[in-house]
Amino acid sequence: MRFERREQPSTALTLLAPLGAIAAALAMSGILIAIAGANVFEAFGLILRGAFGSRLGITETLTRATPLILTGLAAAVAFRAKLWNIGGEGQFYLGALAVAAFGLVPGLASAPPVLVILLCLCVGALAGMALLLVPVGLKLRFGTDEVVTTLLLNFVAVLFVSMMIEGPLKDPLAFGWPQSVPVPDAAVLPQLVERSRLHAGLIVALVLAVVVWWIQSRTVFGMQSRAAGLNARAAEFAGVPLGRTLVVVACLSGGLAGLAGAIEVMGVKGYVTTDLSPNYGYSGIVIAMLANLNPIGVIGAALFSAVMFVGADSMSRALGVPSYIADVTVALSLLTMLVALFLTQYRVRR
Repeated sequence: MRFERREQPSTALTLLAPLGAIAAALAMSGILIAIAGANVFEAFGLILRGAFGSRLGITETLTRATPLILTGLAAAVAFRAKLWNIGGEGQFYLGALAVAAFGLVPGLASAPPVLVILLCLCVGALAGMALLLVPVGLKLRFGTDEVVTTLLLNFVAVLFVSMMIEGPLKDPLAFGWPQSVPVPDAAVLPQLVERSRLHAGLIVALVLAVVVWWIQSRTVFGMQSRAAGLNARAAEFAGVPLGRTLVVVACLSGGLAGLAGAIEVMGVKGYVTTDLSPNYGYSGIVIAMLANLNPIGVIGAALFSAVMFVGADSMSRALGVPSYIADVTVALSLLTMLVALFLTQYRVRR
């Protein structure tokens, strides 16, 4: 038996690969649910019911999917150009902290809310860009592996956030609790559904997914970033400005991750804490791989992850199965997706 590379993977195979990977991950998760002593079909039914069976469930699922779409886009944009951005978590936190700090600018609270929201979103995106440009600069100047530097900067960013919310940005009205000053009322994103946490950040995330798809598929820069990812040396030989392309990719990727943090603090939390993100940055990597780095596919992959996380809580209370089954399922989805991607590129021959 040997593996033979396919000349051109079919469109049907490419589209079915993510569905097959998710089905395989759910099957393996079903085995773990059965071992825990619960009915597998009942458990998955409760997950769907918890995510979509009520007004609260639907709005919470969409609220959870919003930052996942943005961090998934951040990873997909970078990975398409073979820029391995593992630092989405740190960029997320720095974007959120930048919004809280920007809220202290004198006179900001009296400005028009639309202007304040736009400025805060830009500040959050710029903070994420700045953090990713550091490892990209090291990569271009010294050939440093960005996997290591972006991963380590996650811890640096979270520790920096912890220092700031315990120091200069600490809320004096929080009774000693480590949290930042709240964002101004003018910077709070409007709700899409009354008496829910669903906010206008969802619309921003969906629009950006379409914009990123258009950039990658319809612009010269999108072609250059894909060429850099396919073969950097060949792209440079063909005239692609590799360094400039990677810098622009870093700005786009880091900006999306920083924007996710800004939207989360402006739409849901209202202030920054060190538990603001339940690993949104790392989950974005899984989502990007599940979507096969397709910006439109990121929406579906983020929704799948949100359904698992929100629905698993409801299922856990009803059946006594640990809610960590959601994390296991998402992790298994990444592994099965890697296998599916390999099989789309290679066929088994005798």
